[in-house]
Amino acid sequence: MNGLTHSLATYVADPKLGDHYQAARELAKTGVIDSIATMMAGRAEPVVGIVMGYYGQAAANAGANNASILAPVPFAKKLLPAPQAACINGTSCHALDFDDVALSGHTSTVLVPAILAEGHVLNASGLDALNAYVIGYEVWAELIGRDSAQYHLKGWHPTGVFGTIAAAAAVAYLHRLPVDLAQRALALAASMSSGLVSNFGTMTKPFHAGRAAACAIEAVHLAKLGLTSAPDVFEHPAGFLNAISPMNQADRTSPVTDLGTRLKILDSGISIKQYPVCYSGHRVIDAVVAMAKRENLHPEQVAKVHVTLGRGQASMLRNHTPNTGLEAKFSLEFAIASALVVRQVGLTELSDTFVARADVRAVFSKVTSEISEKVCPIDPAFTFADRVLITLTDGRTLDSGEIRFARGHAKLPLDAAGLRAKFIDCVKSGERAAGVPETGMEDLFKRLASLETLGSLRSLY
Repeated sequence: MNGLTHSLATYVADPKLGDHYQAARELAKTGVIDSIATMMAGRAEPVVGIVMGYYGQAAANAGANNASILAPVPFAKKLLPAPQAACINGTSCHALDFDDVALSGHTSTVLVPAILAEGHVLNASGLDALNAYVIGYEVWAELIGRDSAQYHLKGWHPTGVFGTIAAAAAVAYLHRLPVDLAQRALALAASMSSGLVSNFGTMTKPFHAGRAAACAIEAVHLAKLGLTSAPDVFEHPAGFLNAISPMNQADRTSPVTDLGTRLKILDSGISIKQYPVCYSGHRVIDAVVAMAKRENLHPEQVAKVHVTLGRGQASMLRNHTPNTGLEAKFSLEFAIASALVVRQVGLTELSDTFVARADVRAVFSKVTSEISEKVCPIDPAFTFADRVLITLTDGRTLDSGEIRFARGHAKLPLDAAGLRAKFIDCVKSGERAAGVPETGMEDLFKRLASLETLGSLRSLY
């Protein structure tokens, strides 16, 4: 019987997309559109400038001028070696924490930069790119589904850990690698994967995504050049799954039975963020904004806000008194304060100046929380439902009831107009932040919306 590593490589080399492949490709296209949007929005963030400066200088020092290996950094109008372009683009996608969510992480923010960069080099089609996305998603889902424990509580950031392998699968598909080379590339990617929750709220978190995209491309090229790796990297007792799942929690031995026959992307889907903060707080934000508007609440009327949420969510929302906009992205207290003070949590509010406002900070001490151990069957990183109780100074208590899904969740999805609105807003905000004239964002959106008809990714930007 073939082991897990060989089974995954076989799928990558000869993928099946099931009977509902068109629906899967539409979801993949949603991920591509949202990633390009957040990439454009994040372009002016300091972390992007740092990474772009580093890789741009490295490319210049190396004399990287071979057009056949170069891929675009579209917002900078630069061409760089594909791994470096993917790293910069992926970092920008994740810089604002506004990118989509699935499988306990940010699938698109790794898959899309890797696929588009290497797809540009290979002159792949839009349809190739969408197929590659689905294949990468399915590999991610197969691996993360083998342990029901919450990876964030172990300290792992799934975006960097699983994203590297998933993106390597996608890139291996674009290269049409045979099974043996695909197996080698996946095993290489497993050793290159990383990402720690302790770095949430710092510039390193978005770098997880960028580096994962770059490593995925590098793993495929190194495999093609002959770099060897373990043929049983996922199932080996000292391999990937045991390493990230201590105490033998992960299922390393069960055969792969339905990979490509029942697409997991159709079950788990892609959730589009409505707020540029950690997704762990989005249900709470929805509830607080709705109650504040309905009751015409003002912060001084609020005596206490009590939240019930999951253990994994609480571990990510760990900055109880944030001082910067970056720290505030991982703060339950800030999310509630912003929702009460201005009834929104947007890019404008994620500034050091807004976080420092006295009326915002006054809310922090009013927030308490408790943990629900009822895990969501769709994504174990979350509890089944959040709940918010707001106690007012007049003695009344407002109850949100159970909040099952945030707006934009795969089970409560945006319509086409909502996706377009986020895209346009992100591109505009990124261009304003960068101080550049508005570009042809409508034309870009149209190309992305019909990506499956694009003959070459080189005509995308």
